[in-house]
Amino acid sequence: MCTVLCTLLVGANEVVSSDSLIDELWGDDPPRTATTTLHVYISHLRKLLADDSDGGRRDRIETRLPGYLIRTSPHELDLHQFEALCAQGQEAYARRDFAGSGRVLREALGLWTGPVLSGVPRGRRLQAAADRLELLRLDAGEQRIAAELWLGRHRQLIGELTVLAREHPLRETLHAHLIVALYRSHRQSEALSAYDTIRRSLARELGTDPGTALRELHQRVLRSEPIVHFEQCQGDREAVVVNAPPAPVVRLPRTVHELIGRQDELEAAQELLRASSKAPATRVVNIVGAAGSGKTAFSAELAHRSAALFPDGRVFVGLRGSDGRPLDARGAMLRLLRLLRPGPDAPQPGAHTDADELGDLLHVALAGRRMLLVLDDADSGAQVRAIAAAASAGTVLITSRKDAATLHGSRTLTLDVLGPRDSVELLATAARRPLADDPRAADIARLCGHLPLALHAAGAVLAARPHWAAGKLAARLREKGSRLDVLALGDHEVRARLLAGLADLAPEVQRAFRLLVLAPGSGFASWSAAALLGVSQLRAEQLVEQLVRAGLLHTRSAVGRPVRYAYDELFRAVAGELLAEEDPERIRDATRRLCAGYLELARYAQARMAPDRSWARAADEDATPLRGIPEPEWFAPEHPVGDTPLRWFQEESQALAEAVRQAHTAGCRPLVWHLAEAVTGYFEVSGEWELWESTAELALDAVRRDGERDTEAWILCSLGDLAWQRGQFDLARTRYELAGRRAREATDGRIEARVLTGLADAESGLGRPAEARRLYVKASLLCRTAGDLRGLSDALRGLALTELLAGEPRAALRSFAECRDAAHQLGDQRWSEYARRAQDGIRLNLSADRRFDDEPLELRPGVWAMGQPGGPAPREESFSPPGRYPAGSRPIPLLGDEGQGER
Repeated sequence: MCTVLCTLLVGANEVVSSDSLIDELWGDDPPRTATTTLHVYISHLRKLLADDSDGGRRDRIETRLPGYLIRTSPHELDLHQFEALCAQGQEAYARRDFAGSGRVLREALGLWTGPVLSGVPRGRRLQAAADRLELLRLDAGEQRIAAELWLGRHRQLIGELTVLAREHPLRETLHAHLIVALYRSHRQSEALSAYDTIRRSLARELGTDPGTALRELHQRVLRSEPIVHFEQCQGDREAVVVNAPPAPVVRLPRTVHELIGRQDELEAAQELLRASSKAPATRVVNIVGAAGSGKTAFSAELAHRSAALFPDGRVFVGLRGSDGRPLDARGAMLRLLRLLRPGPDAPQPGAHTDADELGDLLHVALAGRRMLLVLDDADSGAQVRAIAAAASAGTVLITSRKDAATLHGSRTLTLDVLGPRDSVELLATAARRPLADDPRAADIARLCGHLPLALHAAGAVLAARPHWAAGKLAARLREKGSRLDVLALGDHEVRARLLAGLADLAPEVQRAFRLLVLAPGSGFASWSAAALLGVSQLRAEQLVEQLVRAGLLHTRSAVGRPVRYAYDELFRAVAGELLAEEDPERIRDATRRLCAGYLELARYAQARMAPDRSWARAADEDATPLRGIPEPEWFAPEHPVGDTPLRWFQEESQALAEAVRQAHTAGCRPLVWHLAEAVTGYFEVSGEWELWESTAELALDAVRRDGERDTEAWILCSLGDLAWQRGQFDLARTRYELAGRRAREATDGRIEARVLTGLADAESGLGRPAEARRLYVKASLLCRTAGDLRGLSDALRGLALTELLAGEPRAALRSFAECRDAAHQLGDQRWSEYARRAQDGIRLNLSADRRFDDEPLELRPGVWAMGQPGGPAPREESFSPPGRYPAGSRPIPLLGDEGQGER
């Protein structure tokens, strides 16, 4: 039955006679029941292949005298697809679209999964079809190879051609293609050996010599003449050798790695090359990217794919010496001349010392030639300007880490790091194992900064250690200080490649690269760079922009906001290693300047948002950590906070927390607690509880080391506030009590009053309203005595809430009125508005004779609780972070008119 089906499919949509089918099944000796058996086979096949897709049954096999016909659509049968694709490939080849021809023919050949009709018993008809298809397959393969030879892929084809020539020892065209590929790869002796192999095979098997064209090809190889291609003429199949005077020069590096994730960039670059080959004004193309972004591999692949655009050749010139330093303009020209004129006639290093003479030689060598010159790893425009001027008819492709090599009239394409998906694909290819479904592969890609160089190295590590899971490599890469050591294996020396871009920079720029790693990892503004480097903001921007042009930093920008700078993952690791070699005192001074700058800005932003809303200890100005630091001129020409202090806090919250940690690590203890004091208000109102806790705990450690009892009391009180916000009332009470002891030791009456208010809040949360009320009253008396309006407004707030929950709304009205007056005297609009809202709510309920049960209760501005009056017990989930409010409540501005803060 299989034989019947295959016979019908080979002649699909045509009638196959019953006699032909019987002959295919039984040959010259069919049984007496052959016709009946054939009918049975056809019946079974009809049932198997019936089409029910449109709701009714339609037989694919139809009875048509003198036999049967099977119907197929154009795209159902791989045989028809193969023949159609072969025709398309031939048409593309005829119009010299070699890239398109190769692509279509590869697709056609990809339909083959093994020998045709494998495992199917064959008669005369099927055997003839199989022979025809095998010949068509071989012809398609030869034409695909011919197209790729036109594209300059001779090196990549040598292995495949060697195998095919061995399998088909008498196919002259295959052997000719192999000879051309070997000869163009500078393997002349092997090319001659390949000719000798087919000559002997033809003599042994057929008793004949190679054809005229193959013999001519052999003679050209012997004479070392230029050869571009071995082409077959249509019709008589006579082969001719194609060459183009002057001889095309192809000096390109072998592409070792498959280029992954760069298809869009390749297409864009090819379009630039096409435009440059037609318009002299745009005949210089720049490929710009950071070290390790794959510029060399990209430009090499681009050159290999662009053979049709440059019939006179393509030359790849590395612009660094054996010591890794950039060649000067003379050295670059001399290297190019030696590639254009190899052998004994090549210019010798000592023979030509004058740059003008070398330029004249280049003009002669390149005159009128449509060539592509790839100048890899350029350092400056001066290095390549003379070469670009000499290549008047060709195109110059320049790769560089920076745009300093940009020439007049050039076009630029920037290579960024890879996207996450392409990064994982490259990693898997280099590791030679499937990783697409491994979640740790994405971690490795991120830790490699999505940089192709590092991904190749990471993949090589996995390939060399097949017993390692991806998770183990990810863990090694996370270890502090070991990432670059892990990515060092054989030729994959990531550290050295990344450092190469730094060696060419001025010492001051190199120092900036080291010190700027102290800036927050989330990105830093130019004032931060100025503070770290101890220079003006203008000079800092000049230094940072040099690092950006060198590909060692990148920029981030948002509409209407200053530009921010950041390191990529691996460059930060390199800078961290270099920083360890820096003078510790210089590191400490830079850290102190940065943290002092953040303190200055945080205090300014805090004052703009919430007057007198700090821990508010009676700070002695002589004790300020800014003493001895010059006026921060790095804030010029405009203040970083500007008119939007809230937005500045939102952008810098992570950086501020990191600054506290850095000050603590550097031993700048006064800066630690001053910074923590300046940012706690924002962390509190914005619900940044983790940052609030981490900075306060570092500050607590710093003040305890310095024996600052009064400051310790303020910090403990702040941590008590945090516990209360989280509904941890026992912990809050413990912290407030310890704060009270420290305050009494320091004889600070203001903090004692503040501690009493905090204890009262904790007692209220624990369901002890009477004790809470007593403490609020005591706190308010202490604040009146000390003249502390801030503490008074807070104590009166708590007293009013206690009175309200005790069923004394009129007393609560009076307390809220006093709270409002105190806030008004402070100029604190947020708290003044809070007290007014509370008064309005109480009056509304009184006028409607409503109970206060089950009403949302605003405990502090923006902090809500839901519960019964008898037990407020606010819980963590009861609080509404900024922008979210309980049902029935009115939205309250977090910082009304950008002006007021929390507590």
